[in-house]
Amino acid sequence: MRYVVGVDLGGTQLRAVKIDREGQIHIYERTDTDVDSGPEGVLRQMEFLINTVVGDTDPAEIVGVGIGTPGPIDPFAGVVLGAPNLPGWLNVPIKAILSERTGLSVEVGNDANVAGLGEWRFGSGRGTEHFIYVTISTGIGGGVIIDSKLLLGHKGIAGEVGHMTIQTNGPLCGCGNYGCWESMASGTALARFATEAVREEMAHGRPSLITEFAGAEPIEGWHVAAAAEQGDRLALSLMQREGELIGVGLVNLFHLYAPECIALGGGVIKSMALLEPHMRRAINQRAMPPYRDTPVQLAQLADKVGVLGAAALML
Repeated sequence: MRYVVGVDLGGTQLRAVKIDREGQIHIYERTDTDVDSGPEGVLRQMEFLINTVVGDTDPAEIVGVGIGTPGPIDPFAGVVLGAPNLPGWLNVPIKAILSERTGLSVEVGNDANVAGLGEWRFGSGRGTEHFIYVTISTGIGGGVIIDSKLLLGHKGIAGEVGHMTIQTNGPLCGCGNYGCWESMASGTALARFATEAVREEMAHGRPSLITEFAGAEPIEGWHVAAAAEQGDRLALSLMQREGELIGVGLVNLFHLYAPECIALGGGVIKSMALLEPHMRRAINQRAMPPYRDTPVQLAQLADKVGVLGAAALML
């Protein structure tokens, strides 16, 4: 049997798997990322995890190692150009280093892109030729599959779906632009808008359950969703706005790429029941008629989407 190794490099955790060509996980390992040890320390962790999941398997049976890493990266050269959550990771030739140390073929991809690849190959996109995966959590990212190939574009940096401008005078995004989909509809954005709205309501003597769920902690997106589930008026209006903004971004993706379907994942999408009616209304109002019946569904691979996608790089 032939196997593939996948490694998902995150700022919090490192995950590694050995899978077969059908995506069946044979070994799964994870550990906390030792970011304080710098690139060399984390590379040693990755080498150890790769050797652990390979185990006593004949190296001839290992197709190679796929690695998903935060960007920006050069996927062709396999170089991490800079990773905001990984101190010291500037121009690190991760492909060359790990290939030399393990003796295995290595491919490297942006973590959001490879997550899309994993969901397409092993999850909700299986059987399609044109597919988009979007994760809506702290930020918004994703991967685009066109003609059964991961869309990379010039310099390998295509598919930054979270950085479409959807409001020209919107809030500042972490990328430096204003009004990006991420700055408007991510979990971070939902929390920011909720904090502002609660402050305004409180000034007018109108309390919200959002503050009860948050307590002394800063408001987060899940506080808004929890209050909305209890029928809180302000929380319901915030979730309506969130659903509409998600829908606006999806319409742009429909018009740009004409996917057979889009799969949504990430923490915000755990509240899909609250979001979907407003998301669907925005789609019906804004999408051109041929696009309106494009399925939008839940992603299937949960927290293993990144590591399975990394493995899929070698397939």
